[in-house]
Amino acid sequence: MNKNSGVGKKRRFFLFFLSVLMVANGVPLIAQNQTFVSNLERGVDLYGAGRWGEAIRELRRVQVEAANIGQRAEALYWIILAELGAGEYQTALRDMDELERLVPGNPRYADIPYYRGRANYYIGNYDEALVIFSEYADHIISDTPGEGARKPTALYWIGECLYSLGQLEDADDIFLLVMEQYPQSTKYEAASYRRILMNQKKIEAELLAMLKWSHEESLKTIEEYQRRERSYDQAIIAYQKRIADMLRDGRLAELEASNAEYRRLLTEAENRIAALEAGAGLSDSPSTVPSQGAADTQSRVRALRGEAQSARNELMQNQNLREERP
Repeated sequence: MNKNSGVGKKRRFFLFFLSVLMVANGVPLIAQNQTFVSNLERGVDLYGAGRWGEAIRELRRVQVEAANIGQRAEALYWIILAELGAGEYQTALRDMDELERLVPGNPRYADIPYYRGRANYYIGNYDEALVIFSEYADHIISDTPGEGARKPTALYWIGECLYSLGQLEDADDIFLLVMEQYPQSTKYEAASYRRILMNQKKIEAELLAMLKWSHEESLKTIEEYQRRERSYDQAIIAYQKRIADMLRDGRLAELEASNAEYRRLLTEAENRIAALEAGAGLSDSPSTVPSQGAADTQSRVRALRGEAQSARNELMQNQNLREERP
């Protein structure tokens, strides 16, 4: 709506409309209304240059200075367009309500529903905008002169509302309709671009779903690996315990066998000592002087006693080791 060609058409139309309006009210064109026309033209020029804020301020002054309802309505119409350009959508909606109150059903402002739909769309009221655009499109007769461009534009914005509401398949159908039935429309390229963008988003959604699935599967694999790893660790610990028990049991068996052998040797030594002492008639009395044979026997007895004591020590050591083991 801010293209130079569109603004030029609107400007020529509003000058013609003002001329008719003032003549119909018996007001000479070169009289008191000349100031109004001049100021209004200045505001429209500011609007056409994209200087929305300045245009709004100038047109507000024109609205206040208007001599009749028709002039106020025309000033208000251009104020609405400037507000839409400036992004002041809520204010524009209020001014649309005021314009429809001033001149209800005036064909001069038949495109106000379209602008109302745009304002609602930009503030996020997609459902309401969809209803407004649909009603607006239904009232357009494409064969009527000057109406041909409005139909595809209304349909395009219906598609945008559906797209914003997440109804992508319905939106795609509308954009395709614009492209097939209105190939010469200014909305053809926009509809084509939107369909390409929607297709890209569809592909992105599919890739994202695949990535999510792959991530979930990876998590499941990691969890399964960790579960198995815990099972392996527990099995290893059990095996290590069993090996330790087996080693301990084997060591105890060795100690028992060793103790039994030491007991046998100790008993044998003690028996031999007793036999030697009995055969030699040995006595502990110091007054007895032993013969050479007796001396040899005593030497052998001492040796046997040493062996017996060593056997006792080994036996005690093995017994202590056994008691220390768990």
